[in-house]
Amino acid sequence: MNQPTSQPTSSRLIRFNKPYGVLSQFTPEGRWRGLKDFIDIPGVYVAGRLDADSEGLLLLTDDGKLQAHIADPRFKMEKVYWVQVEGVPTDAALEALRNGVQLNDGPTRPARARLLDPPPAVWNREPPIRERKSIPTAWLELAISEGRNRQVRRMTAAVGLPTLRLIRAAIGPHTLDGLAPGTWLD
Repeated sequence: MNQPTSQPTSSRLIRFNKPYGVLSQFTPEGRWRGLKDFIDIPGVYVAGRLDADSEGLLLLTDDGKLQAHIADPRFKMEKVYWVQVEGVPTDAALEALRNGVQLNDGPTRPARARLLDPPPAVWNREPPIRERKSIPTAWLELAISEGRNRQVRRMTAAVGLPTLRLIRAAIGPHTLDGLAPGTWLD
């Protein structure tokens, strides 16, 4: 007698361009909106986090193993950030980021760091960043394979370049390509 065979199910992976002011959770909290304002798909969960005051790529999946692989720093999945900083980075500052900087919770792993000139073509942020006429800004691309709390912001501050705007552009092979803020694709 033949037994019915179950069909293998494929994992669902959603790329979402998280706007500023949105939490990496479905439930809103205080002044921050939640993902439910943008994504109404049952059974998907965030793989990793992105602070409410950061923007860019957030991955969601219905596969627990894939979620762990993306989010767990042990797997060292590289994350690429575009960072608008106050000031102009020196070669020494970029080299320090590339070698790893000392933070209050220990040294960071070496990162890939480069000046983005011209700056990336990104959307306007609401609300806009604070700008001071007397202090120039610059954009960096920073690629890291660990995920400490507010790590990129702390790294740029450690080399004298406070972060004004932070956009995650990629997680491993997944990018923001084709995604306007607040939109998602499977």
